Amino acid sequence: MNKVKITVLETTFNERLAKEYGVEGLGKCPFMKEGDVFYADYAKPEGLCDEAWKAIYQFAFALAHGVGADSGLFYHGDWIPTPGLAIACCNDGIRPVIFKLEATNESSKI
Repeated sequence: MNKVKITVLETTFNERLAKEYGVEGLGKCPFMKEGDVFYADYAKPEGLCDEAWKAIYQFAFALAHGVGADSGLFYHGDWIPTPGLAIACCNDGIRPVIFKLEATNESSKI
């Protein structure tokens, strides 16, 4: 099993949904910052939001175990054309954070 590099690509905010459903003063996610980098394998990296991990862990687990390395791509090649890469986001519908997950050659130590 290898480590997976997780990079925060973007923190987003849907103003229309926030006005309709969010609490007053709601803004972009206060926990994750664009450019933050984490390394994961079978466990949530320290500092990564628990809810984000719940939404993206299956991609990290798959990449850590080489899924996409031989065949090259997830989902029959109709999602992302780069082998060993996944783009995913947390499950916050008003202010989702978008992550890039990349397979690495760095072995994980359990």
